[in-house]
Parts: sequence; structure tokens; C-alpha cells
Amino acid sequence: MRLKKGQFKFDHSLRAACSHPEQTQIASPSKTGKNMKVLLIQPNAPLLYWKLPKLCRLSGKKALYPPLGLITVAALLPSEWELRLVDLEIERLTSQDWEWADMVMISGMVSHRPNFLALVREAKQRGKIVVAGGPYPSSDPDQTMEAGCDFLIKGEAENTLPLFLAALKEGRRGVILDKGEKPDLSTSPIPRFDLLKLPAYMTLGIQTSRGCPYACEFCNVSSLFGRKSRIKETSQVLAELQTLYDLGWRREIFICDDNFIGNRAQAVDLLQQLIPWMQEHGNPYSFWTQTSVDLGQDLEMIDLMTQANFGMIFIGVETPEEEALAAAHKFQNLSHSLVETVNNITTNGLGVMVSLIIGLDGEKPGTGERIRAFVEETATPLIMLNFLVPLPGTKLWQRLRQEGRLLEDRFDSDLVDKTLSYVPTRPEAEIMEEYFHLWEYLYEPRHFLKRAYQFILRIRPTRAAMAKTQGTPQTPRRPAAKEHLRDQLYGLRTFLALCWRRGVLAPYRWQYWRQFWGVYRQNPSRLVKYLKILAMGEDMFNLRTAMLKIREDYHRPL
Repeated sequence: MRLKKGQFKFDHSLRAACSHPEQTQIASPSKTGKNMKVLLIQPNAPLLYWKLPKLCRLSGKKALYPPLGLITVAALLPSEWELRLVDLEIERLTSQDWEWADMVMISGMVSHRPNFLALVREAKQRGKIVVAGGPYPSSDPDQTMEAGCDFLIKGEAENTLPLFLAALKEGRRGVILDKGEKPDLSTSPIPRFDLLKLPAYMTLGIQTSRGCPYACEFCNVSSLFGRKSRIKETSQVLAELQTLYDLGWRREIFICDDNFIGNRAQAVDLLQQLIPWMQEHGNPYSFWTQTSVDLGQDLEMIDLMTQANFGMIFIGVETPEEEALAAAHKFQNLSHSLVETVNNITTNGLGVMVSLIIGLDGEKPGTGERIRAFVEETATPLIMLNFLVPLPGTKLWQRLRQEGRLLEDRFDSDLVDKTLSYVPTRPEAEIMEEYFHLWEYLYEPRHFLKRAYQFILRIRPTRAAMAKTQGTPQTPRRPAAKEHLRDQLYGLRTFLALCWRRGVLAPYRWQYWRQFWGVYRQNPSRLVKYLKILAMGEDMFNLRTAMLKIREDYHRPL
């Protein structure tokens, strides 16, 4: 089965990169003066797990988060250059934008591939200097260069951008620039948050470190950012938060580190200084981040995170199959019971989103059923369900290539056609059927609602609720006045929409109301979190519907 281009696309990949030698050639010089006008473009992505368009609309926003990479690059460009940012997730690119620009800089991930290449071609056709960077062009430099890119910047901008500025001044074109070493993050500037249309986003991102000490075979974080967690100074992080505070931001912040606890000492130092900063500023933010499963055995770290107002974490459980975890070199997940790990995090006050993968080497028939059992035992409502995607530059990619199991001509198939791009160790049809069945079962509304309810009853009350019970004073949150009123109105709209869709129209409406009142009676301080999980479920139901349609196409004879 092979779907046509343009049909539903779904991508779980967050990063992709591979090595490539620097290429240079001399071309005629063009405008490189002080009045350079630069158009920074973030492509829009197809429907995927992280977009949550229904939640955004219910919240009165246009997108979940803005392009942190582009605004970091913007902060490194010459101060005399004029900059304009267009995020295609929230706005359209106009002819005036094109006419204004001398140079176009485009960043993207693998999920952006079709739109990314189209933007490169259009920018070149319009006679612009075209600069590309980010995970996708690093993973597939040839296609990006063939599309007309003048400068492809690989690696991290803090130490690679000077190579670009030198090449631009010298008049070179058609070059791939790679510093080949990792920068010290003390040189990383405060991103240009002022370029963003802040009211359009649900959450903003910052980064405190890059890299991860682990080397999971399928993950390219270690090949892209290294196994040493390089850190920003705590003073840098607090300066970024202060910048956002001064801009009026009072909502959620995603700390998008590869592994927030990868350098434990740095994480502890940051949290210990973040806690009083938050209290002094009236607890303006809630945080979420991603960590390794080690967090489940580190109660001190969990306690510090909840004191600093972290509410949710994303962890890579991947699979309950021990042989598959060992084959993938994810040994940190074998140290303790994964069920115990997730339960420790939840009962000590943090919400959990879990990544799971099907199709790993070492799996046995029935893996899908064991994944389902794990999800139900931990009562985890929000699951990022993947099938294995070998990414260029990873050890998995290299191994499968050596074994002759990599279907390189089908690399795009995992993004478009919902077929595997490698030869698995068990039948592909078996893997894909288990994958589709998991989507069908786990995000069936009744099952999802039940897990969300069980999850909320397991998580302890908020710190504010416990302090009130114990008579301990707490620093109240001081939101910006306009934002506070707006968020209250959108929160009310979200609540009413859920009540109408799940509490009136749905055939399981009595389950909705029983659980609502159950949360209100038994864990009332977590009612807002419960409703937010249900709101996120609206997008998961939408993805489930799309997956069931793909399954029909998958089984349809050619």
C-alpha cells in the first residue's frame, strides 16, 4: 500500500542530522552591506502530535510554541541588519514580505520537509540570498542544496554563524558550513523574543542545556549535540526569564532541553535559584520539560521541580520489552521498573507524557498488547505513540545500513505512506496492525477519559492546596491584568466546550460528569489540570480518526 502525496502526513521526529563535509565554491558577490534586510521563515508542519490545533483554538491561540531556533539565530546576526520573522504556523507569507527581503533564512525539522524545500525554491526564484539551517537540512543537505540554497549552516549557530558571515562577505555561494565542534553555551545570547507575536502562542520555549549523556541507538541527540550536557549559566537562564517577564509573558514555558537532568548538578543549581526568583516575581510561569526516566528514582529532584512550578514532563519509556530496550542501547530504562518509575513521578506531583515506540529489534509478537497493559497500569493519559523511524546520523541508521536492512529509497515513506523505511525483525504487517490498534484503543474516548481520571486521583494535590491545609503561606501568582482576564475567558470557553462535547453530545456523557464531580470532590486542586488533559484529548481523538482512515488505506489492495 502506498498513499498519494498530499494525503495525511504524520511525523514523530523532533530532530535529524548527519555529517557532511564542507563544500565551497566562488560565486559573484551580492549585497552584503550594513542595510541587509533578512526574512526569517518558519515553515508550517503537517498534522502531528505536538501541534494540538484544537487545544490552541479552544485557548484562543494559533500555535503551541514559536521557533526558538530562528529567534536564537536572530540574536546572533549583526545588530545593524533589519529582521522580520514570519512563522507560517500563525500567519501567511505576503508578497510584501518577499519584496522587502534581501536575504531569506529558513529553519526546519524533518516534518517540515515538503514545505521547507518549496520555500527554498521560491526564495531562489525570487532572487534572494537563501540560507538554510536546522535539523532537516542537516539530515538531507543534498536535496536542500539542489533546491537552490546558497548557504547551508550545519551544527549550532553560536560557533557556525561566523563562518557564514565570512563566506557571505567573500561572495561565496553553494556552500555547506560546519564548524565541527560544539559551542560553549555561555556564548549563547538571549533569543529575540521581541520578534514574536506573543499572544498567538500557548507556550514559549527556552533552553538551559544541550546534549544527553545517553546514546540510545535510534536517537540522534547524541550525534547532533553530543553526550556531554553543555549548560548555560544559571544567570543566563534567569536573564531570559526576566526578558520574557518584562515583555509581559505570564503563561507556560517549555524548557526544551534534550534531557533537563542530563547534568544533575546544573539542574539542581538552576532549580535552587529559580525557586526564589519565581516567588519574588509572583510565580508568573508554569514549566514543562523532557527528562530521562532516571527522574523517577530522584525524589529530591522531583521535589525541587514542583517547588519551581514544573507541572509536566515528557519521558521516553519507549517499550516494556526488555530485550528491545537492550538492543536499542537504552540501558537506563532497565535499571528500575518502568511502572514504578512513572508512578513515582506522578504520585510526587508531576504530570507525565510518555513516548512509546513499536517496531524495535528484539520485540516479540504481542508487543502492542504489552504496551497497552503498561499504559493502563500506569494510568498515563497522554501517549506519544510512534513506530520506529531510522534517522540519518544515528547508530541505528548506520547499523541497518551495514546489515542491508535500510530501505533508503523509502526514507520518505515513514512520513507520508505510513510504511516502515527498514526491514524489521518481525513482519511489517504485524507491527503496523499493532500500531494502528494501539491508536484505536488508547485514544478511544471512554478509555482515555478513564485513564485521565485515574491519573488525576493518583497525583498528589498542588503545593498551594497542601500549604493551605497546613496553614503555610504561599506566594500568590500575579499575572498581567489583561492576560489574566483573557485567560479566564478562554478557560471558561474551554470548559464549556468540553461540557458540551463530552457532557451533552457524547454517548458516554454520564462518564464525563461522574468523573468531573469525582475530581472535584477527591482532588479539587487538580481540576484545572484534569480539564487541560481532556482538552488535549480533543486533538488525540482527531489523530485517532486520521489513523483509522490510514489503516483502511493501508489494507486496501492496490
